Amino acid sequence: MSLFKKHANYESDHTKFIKELKEKNPGMDERQAAGRALLWDRSPLSLDEQRRIDESRLRQQAYPYQTKV
Repeated sequence: MSLFKKHANYESDHTKFIKELKEKNPGMDERQAAGRALLWDRSPLSLDEQRRIDESRLRQQAYPYQTKV
């Protein structure tokens, strides 16, 4: 008997918890996707915006704590 056939109906405690959480809070997947979009899923920058950002960066010296003499 194969190991996978023997335990085909097994669900871990974590899986059960996530399923119960999603049943109690419908729409959680949509809110999670919206939250991800705020921080990670950004639209690509145009070439003009990219150039402007690159030009506005300040140059930092190699060792910022050393004063110029």
